[in-house]
Amino acid sequence: MWSDLLASLAVRQVSATDSGAVFEGQNLPLDYHRIFGGQILGQFMQAATAVHPDKSVKSIQTLFAKEGHTSEPVRYEVTTHHAGRAFATVSVVARQPDRVVATASLSLHAAEEGPVVQTVPAVPALPSAEHKVEFSLIPWETRSTGQLDDPAAGAPEYELWMRTPEVDPALAPALTAYATDLNLIGTALRPVEGVTQADAQQKFASAVTSHSLWFHRPFRSDAWLLLRQHSPLLAHSRAFGRGDVLTEDGLLVASFAQEALVRFK
Repeated sequence: MWSDLLASLAVRQVSATDSGAVFEGQNLPLDYHRIFGGQILGQFMQAATAVHPDKSVKSIQTLFAKEGHTSEPVRYEVTTHHAGRAFATVSVVARQPDRVVATASLSLHAAEEGPVVQTVPAVPALPSAEHKVEFSLIPWETRSTGQLDDPAAGAPEYELWMRTPEVDPALAPALTAYATDLNLIGTALRPVEGVTQADAQQKFASAVTSHSLWFHRPFRSDAWLLLRQHSPLLAHSRAFGRGDVLTEDGLLVASFAQEALVRFK
């Protein structure tokens, strides 16, 4: 699965346009009922940086329009709205033959120097290997002291440590974006007695409707990262969650937020 994920991030340019380009990305061969949103997030970012290789993604705001079919590749239509020395702004449409799967707006930024001020809670110690957890959609090492599959009600918080195999640092943002799409719905469900993320499609239907990320500084995904996640609200069949990505020594490298449909049957 790891090699399949890397292959999916190697988006291929199929044509050029006056204001951008069109890319195609292959789908992960997952036992999943639709294209996983994390794959689309990663491919959005790879397509945008392929058009502007002198810059890195600063932020991405994604709206998921319809579920994607795993049997058909996705085409990414990149349009550049502004390209300056420091910043570029692009929009991307993810399209399959009969549908728009998702749209995204991305801001890219060339590296600059400046003062650094950070105010976040301290990072806890990395859990030992006995706290290893496995997710079918994540092909790398993950650890947590929390529980998302406990049906007893709990706080809507979840901390997940992750470390990919050794990989080009340029892929760290896309790989991390992929992982941020996994656990926020499960985190939002923690206060609901008798329900966990494992009950999807039985007790409730769910689908991510929007997902945003902000990247604050360069980092590696093959060193330990902490995804610190919290859901302040579950209401009106929608869940809202947010999180930070921090290195083992406490540097804040990215932040994310997500809204999702959570409709109980």
